[in-house]
Amino acid sequence: MSSARVARSRRADYRHVLAIPTRWADNDVYAHVNNVVYYSWFDTVVNQWLIQNGLLDIASSPVVSLVVETSCTYFESVAFPEVVDAALAVERLGSSSVTYAIAIFRQGSDEAAAQGRFVHVCVERATQKPVPIPGPMRARLETLLRRSPA
Repeated sequence: MSSARVARSRRADYRHVLAIPTRWADNDVYAHVNNVVYYSWFDTVVNQWLIQNGLLDIASSPVVSLVVETSCTYFESVAFPEVVDAALAVERLGSSSVTYAIAIFRQGSDEAAAQGRFVHVCVERATQKPVPIPGPMRARLETLLRRSPA
């Protein structure tokens, strides 16, 4: 399960943490959480943070963010009935895109069980055309910039 190409990140590398309980249905036939569930957790922690910070109204925000890239490296399995911590930081802010660094930690662990990236591009909801990251959103995203590279 470990990857020699990617350095395993630590909890201190991230700026926001959301506890997420695993579900019975998350386990696969190998008795661990299936890989697709991790991407759902990535989506959950990013959008929870955006909504919590008043940056996304899922029904009416004129600017929304679309996922254009994701990746994940797995280091160890987690399984139901664990609660995991989804940790979030910003790796890069572009003019219309943001690259999030996300890791999944077992509760109480300082080393990521899995980690990855999630790239959002801001688009005008009506046209789906890229637009610059709105000023208030950029200011809040800057608070998530990584403390140290992982």
